[in-house]
Amino acid sequence: MFGTILRLALNRTRLVLTVGAVVVVAMAALGFGAFGKLQGGGFNDPASPSSRASTLIDRDFGGESDLVFLVSPDDHDPGSAASTRAGDQLTAELRHEPDLGNLVSYWDAPSPALASKDGTRALVLAHVKGDDSQSADRAKTLIDRYTGHPGPLTVEAGGAAAVNDDVTSQVTMDLALAESIAVPITLILLVLAFGSLVAALVPLVIGVIAVLGTFAELFVLGSLTNVSVFAVNITTALGLGLGIDYALLLVNRFREQLAAGEPVPDALRRTVRTAGRTIAFSAGTVAAALAALLVFPQYFLRSFAYAGIGVVLIAALAALIVVPALLAALGHRVNAGRLPWSGSVRRSDAPLWGRLATAVMRRPALTALPAAAVLLALAAPLLGVTFGSPDERVLPGSAESRSVAQTLDRDFAGDDSSAIQVVTTGTAGTTGTAGTTGAAGPAGLGGYAADLSRLPGVQRVESSTGSYADGARTGGPSPALAAPGGTQRLTVTKDAGLSPSDAQSLVRSVRATAVPAGSTALVGGPDAELVDAKHSIGSRLPLAVGLVAVTTFVLLFLFTGSVVQPLRALVLNTLSLCAAIGTMVWIFQDGHLSGLLGFTPMPMDTSMTVLMFCVAFGLSMDYEVFVTSRIKELHDAGADNATAVSGGLSRTGRLVTMAAVLLSVGFFAFGTAKVSFIQMFGLGSGLAILLDAVAVRGILVPAAMRLLGNAAWYAPEPLRRLYRRAGLSDAETDDPGTGAGSGDPTGARDTASV
Repeated sequence: MFGTILRLALNRTRLVLTVGAVVVVAMAALGFGAFGKLQGGGFNDPASPSSRASTLIDRDFGGESDLVFLVSPDDHDPGSAASTRAGDQLTAELRHEPDLGNLVSYWDAPSPALASKDGTRALVLAHVKGDDSQSADRAKTLIDRYTGHPGPLTVEAGGAAAVNDDVTSQVTMDLALAESIAVPITLILLVLAFGSLVAALVPLVIGVIAVLGTFAELFVLGSLTNVSVFAVNITTALGLGLGIDYALLLVNRFREQLAAGEPVPDALRRTVRTAGRTIAFSAGTVAAALAALLVFPQYFLRSFAYAGIGVVLIAALAALIVVPALLAALGHRVNAGRLPWSGSVRRSDAPLWGRLATAVMRRPALTALPAAAVLLALAAPLLGVTFGSPDERVLPGSAESRSVAQTLDRDFAGDDSSAIQVVTTGTAGTTGTAGTTGAAGPAGLGGYAADLSRLPGVQRVESSTGSYADGARTGGPSPALAAPGGTQRLTVTKDAGLSPSDAQSLVRSVRATAVPAGSTALVGGPDAELVDAKHSIGSRLPLAVGLVAVTTFVLLFLFTGSVVQPLRALVLNTLSLCAAIGTMVWIFQDGHLSGLLGFTPMPMDTSMTVLMFCVAFGLSMDYEVFVTSRIKELHDAGADNATAVSGGLSRTGRLVTMAAVLLSVGFFAFGTAKVSFIQMFGLGSGLAILLDAVAVRGILVPAAMRLLGNAAWYAPEPLRRLYRRAGLSDAETDDPGTGAGSGDPTGARDTASV
């Protein structure tokens, strides 16, 4: 493969660049249509009880109320003549909307549940029809059409549909802001690192290609399956970062070879055969870590696997195909646009990192223990972590849907839009018809509703047999809660102000309540969806972690021939990851820095925490490969363990640090976001990258290697034989006279991929 790339780059330079330009234009054209294909939501397991309950409610009862119109009359009296006329008109217009169903309006039948406690405001509840992508577009249209101050009424939108609309709109603005910050800073850092404008632009071009290519991939996938709109975030951060990192390795190595006096063809040949191998291997390790997200049924998480794997592979291919052709065309002009204060081309070795490694290995325990203690202290908040799913609190306080949610919780006796929904179906007995109770019978269903109303935290229960509170029947029947075929719907309204943890406990109590003989019950609603999402992710998390661990172990074994090196990498990578996630718990759950960052403390988002783990672990593997490859090469060439480690860190430290800083910039830019779980993901991932590059690679790796000694390279004899047959190497074994092949144990002659 690398031979073909070299031949094309050297002999068909213009053809490669022309075809590449055409492909980039085509990807851009497709990619700009990706946003119309992506969807909000996707946080729920489609096979969970709450999702199945929602499906039955959509089919038999017109859907759950997910769009709430909070109506405030100018005269503060929904029952006045002027307000009634305007309310009737609003209700009639909404009822004629083809995209709305299950409309319940205060002005149809004034009810205490649809009026505020002080009687100054009223509600209109409805369900937006369609799947996630259709309902999102339809909700936005309806919100834009009906909210505002038309006549004597002020109308505001809330509910799940409005929250999703506000989150999607805010994420789009946050993404534009993050890019406007990350791209200029990245370019400045590249120019400072290279000392040349032309050399700095090459990695940036690859980053842009990676982003555009992944947008095109998302357009195609979004046309075939459900893909979350939030996949755009990982596309921009990883695409820009990895595209730059991979191109950085190639450009840096090419400039070194030119500075050593090699002609352009030879410099390019050595660059592709060394750095190219590392890029291919590193891309595989990152993609393998992200592939673990495919085990989860939520398309929100699966979408990040689609986008992440796509962006890694596209970044690697762009770097391996486009950069060699660009370098062949530029030749020595790659150093053009050199800054006035920039001297000769900098070497990749960094004596500071070598001296640091040597100092650490003199007193490995003394230096490693404080570093490990700091990481453990940062990880300590994990002991008190709680998990949840996103709701209106992830939005800034100025968001209308969040304001409406707060008003419903504070000023209304019970919010039916957030009620627990129970759907019963008969499995025996009479065949139900509209208005009947199927297998359960009126007495059985009434007794079941009464039992539910006795549960702590329940305000009332509405059913087709009546309304119940504290075990007693308090209102007449609601025939609309019975469907043909015997399906029954019970609406369990919670006490106002019930905490999220108590609401989840109530869901479990509802599910534990005995159903009428001959019936089955499915429990849905927002709180049940949260309970099911946590269970779905938690039950599959060991499999995902296991896949990441096994993949890491196998790949590092094939790369190093040691069974100890993969275990060492797993322990140290896990330590830095726990420190980063623990810091995010301290900030986003416990509320530290909330005033500075402008978010509301809440439980950690389950999905985003899993995503951050997979992304950060994959990227730490990237740097693991960079560092371990040079250490192994020097060790194989005959250097003792200490010399190999200090030499390896000296030759890779600057590149790893530069790559980590450039990659973290894209993630840290999301710290400016107004959606808190995007802030958390960006800041957490950026912190994990820096902790890994500095604390782990700079201190803990040399300390661990010194303490392990020669045992660091141990493998049982059967595995050694396997490694000799199937092991991977990025050394230039086909280039006599260099590196290990030349018998240079000090590594003075550069043969490593980085």
